[in-house]
Amino acid sequence: VLGHGKMAALRLWGGRSGTVMAAAAGRRLGARGKHDYDLLVIGGGSGGLACSKEAAQYGRKVAVLDYVNPSPKGTRWGLGGTCVNVGCIPKKLMHHGALLGTALNDAKKYGWDIPLPVNHDWSVMAKAIQDHVKSLNWGHRVQLQDKKVEYLNLKGVFVDQHTIQGESSKGEKTLLTAENIVLATGGRPTYPSNVPGAEFCISSDDIFWLRDSPGKTLVIGASYVGLECAGFLTGFGLDTSVMVRSIPLRGFDQQMARLVTDYMTSYGTRIFWKCTPIKIEKLNNGKLQVVWKNLASNIEERESFDTVMWAAGRTPETQGLCLDKAEVRINPETRKVVVGDGEETSARHIYAIGDIAEGRPELTPPAIKAGKLLAHRLFGKSTQQMDYDNVATTVFTPLEYGCVGLTEEEAVRRHGEDKIEIYHAHYKPLEYTVAEREAAQCYIKIVCLRESDQTILGLHFIGPNAGEVVQGFALGMKCNATYSQLASTVGIHPTCAEEVNKLNITKRSGLDATVTSC
Repeated sequence: VLGHGKMAALRLWGGRSGTVMAAAAGRRLGARGKHDYDLLVIGGGSGGLACSKEAAQYGRKVAVLDYVNPSPKGTRWGLGGTCVNVGCIPKKLMHHGALLGTALNDAKKYGWDIPLPVNHDWSVMAKAIQDHVKSLNWGHRVQLQDKKVEYLNLKGVFVDQHTIQGESSKGEKTLLTAENIVLATGGRPTYPSNVPGAEFCISSDDIFWLRDSPGKTLVIGASYVGLECAGFLTGFGLDTSVMVRSIPLRGFDQQMARLVTDYMTSYGTRIFWKCTPIKIEKLNNGKLQVVWKNLASNIEERESFDTVMWAAGRTPETQGLCLDKAEVRINPETRKVVVGDGEETSARHIYAIGDIAEGRPELTPPAIKAGKLLAHRLFGKSTQQMDYDNVATTVFTPLEYGCVGLTEEEAVRRHGEDKIEIYHAHYKPLEYTVAEREAAQCYIKIVCLRESDQTILGLHFIGPNAGEVVQGFALGMKCNATYSQLASTVGIHPTCAEEVNKLNITKRSGLDATVTSC
């Protein structure tokens, strides 16, 4: 942290004259001459932390400002951003917890004497996961200290292009100046302004920090966040529904998206298709009554739930940064920061990475990679840019969906249907056979160019451990793998992943693509 003398000199106790004096003091006290820091990062999520630690290794003076505004329901968390606290980490752990319940049902067929049904204790699981997340919060603070990155628990706003005003939870204000500034504030769940009673609902900012079971739950929205949460809630034995206004998993391959929701329906999740909420009322018994319109029948319907969760998109955290004072341009429709190939904004020494940046994937690994590469370019004389093509991802629904590259729709749009070849297969994981589990939605397809060696444009996999499967094939995609190379690769037997290498039936042929042998 800043030394006591320097902090005192920079504190603002109100008034314009105090601001001016503190700004001047900040510039006079700059350890690097003109500015306090070589790099100031606003946002202590995955991308911001990665960028700051990488920059500090070049011997530069670096600071991270991180401040979490509580959710509308009052949920707070520590250093590490969405991924660590209210995203990837707790989501994957709850997903795994739900899969263990399914495995217990399978175990009986494998000879395990387990009295059924089994019961799930939400509070035990939640405490274990929350304790792990808190350990990660502390670990991030230790890493920053080890890398000699200053961590400032302050909410930052621009005063000018090189000056940030940081405000503590007690209202104490501090001016900091930096030669380079990186915006990495990420996004937060969107609450609708046109649905009365929306304030009674939770979001993904809250679900992982609930001490008690949410009970009967309605998830509004079929984003990957919404479907993942609905999936593990169903897996814990909770009465769970999803409300879908238009399509599931917007931006993903829609054939695969429908297979995901088909499986969720068979898994026990109710899905209200073509429905949109009208209002939410809190009843005397504490339950929430949701009134919605069925767009297909044009009829109003209603039902009561213990918990309602919004999962209808995210909003970038740009509104409170006073970006206009730094002449940083945002897209007025998306409210994201407009960036160039090198993550630079309209102010050449100010950069934006991660979810806050226009046109970037809202995923943790690209933000981390982009942050590291940016630090290397700023301080290490590197010229390597982030490559956002063929970034793999996985939706951790009960039956996982992993993908890399183009969707079938996008491939057809870019190249035309006649120039695309799609190889596909319906398969049954070996583990499902003895357990007699349904495998109708276990499906693989690769999207290729028809010409020559058939360069692979996209790979899509639905099945167990999809993330582990697709990660390896993502390397091949980066190397411009072709179908002929894939087909000549010997698979590992018996695995689900080997079914990718064995693909040989095209959609165009119209032949049955069901795998019938081991």
